[in-house]
Amino acid sequence: MQEVYVTLAKEGISETVVKKSVFIGHAAPVKTEAQALEYIARYKKQYSDATHNVWAYLIKNGNLMRYTDDGEPSGTSGIPVLDIIRKGGFTDAVIVVTRYFGGTLLGTGGLVRAYSAAAKEAVDNAGLASFRTFVEIIVEVDYQTYQKLKNYLKHPSVIVDDTAFSDTVTVQIAVLDEDVDSVCKDITEMSAGRAVIEKMGERLDSLAAVEQE
Repeated sequence: MQEVYVTLAKEGISETVVKKSVFIGHAAPVKTEAQALEYIARYKKQYSDATHNVWAYLIKNGNLMRYTDDGEPSGTSGIPVLDIIRKGGFTDAVIVVTRYFGGTLLGTGGLVRAYSAAAKEAVDNAGLASFRTFVEIIVEVDYQTYQKLKNYLKHPSVIVDDTAFSDTVTVQIAVLDEDVDSVCKDITEMSAGRAVIEKMGERLDSLAAVEQE
C-alpha cells in the first residue's frame, strides 16, 4: 500500500518553561499558504505582548517552506521549528512557538533546544494522520442484492458515504485505490452481473475513516 502523504491529525498545543522563559507551541494541519498565514496571524495577535512569535510552515503543493526567527539570533529558532516538520515525515503543517522572555539568556544551543522541544511537543500532541487515494463509486442494486451488499460494505477498504432508497438502492462509496478492481469484481459477482457500477473520481481520505467503519 502506498501512502499519499502524512500530515497532522488536528491542532496540538504545548507549554514549557526553560529558565523562567515560557515557550508556547501551536501546530496544525493546513492545505494552503493562505491558511498557514491566517493561523500565524491568529497567534501573533493572541500573544501580541510576547517577546517573540517564531513560526514555520511547509506546504506540499508548490513545495513551499517559510520560517522566521522573529528577532531571535539567526538560526536558533525558525529553522529548528521548520526541521521538526521536515524531519518528522509529514507535510502540510504550520507551527508557531511563542516565547515570553524570563530574564535569563539561554545561549544559541539553549534556544535551539527550547524551540525544538516546544515545537515537537505540540506536534506530538497533534498526532499524525496518513492519507491515501480513494476512488469514489456509485453502485445501484436491487433490494435483494442490497441485503448482501450492506454486509460486504464493512470491507476494510471501503467507506460508505451515502445510501438512497427508491425503486432500487443507490450506494455511494469510496474504495482504496489498490482495492478498487477486486471490490468491483466482488459486487458484480454478488449481483449476478446486475449491479450498475460507476466510477466518479478520486479523493484523498484518512485511513481513520476506514477504520471507524
